[in-house]
Amino acid sequence: MERNIALATAAGELAGTPFRLQGRDPAHGLDCIGLVLVSLARIGIELHLPADYRPRRRRFEIPDAALQRAGLASAPAPYVAGDILLLRTAPVQVHLGIVRDAGWVIHAHAGLGRVVAQPLSESWAVAAAWRFVTETVPKGDIEWPR
Repeated sequence: MERNIALATAAGELAGTPFRLQGRDPAHGLDCIGLVLVSLARIGIELHLPADYRPRRRRFEIPDAALQRAGLASAPAPYVAGDILLLRTAPVQVHLGIVRDAGWVIHAHAGLGRVVAQPLSESWAVAAAWRFVTETVPKGDIEWPR
């Protein structure tokens, strides 16, 4: 659980960072994917996206092989601090967030223009969730396959 807590802490430290679509650098802004990537990097896990990566509105492909190499596996409810959630925020919109603690999620909020921590909306369905299942630090960078 130490890695989960470290991930939740790293994400929480990014609260207030400006929102920027396709943002991957906190100095310039983050989107939901950027928030997850930067939070993971801050605890020593480098996941790299293809340069042209863009999520699709109706689906969002998370490569399980890359997540497994990072020590993450599918997580059942109830969700705990540090879980990465794939949320369906509208019928054709998906979004990523990181659980801060019971009922709260840290995410890049486009409407508010920044990374925020707020209660998980009851209208957001959790489509998938991942949690650290090993405390082993992966070696080297992990590529996000196409």
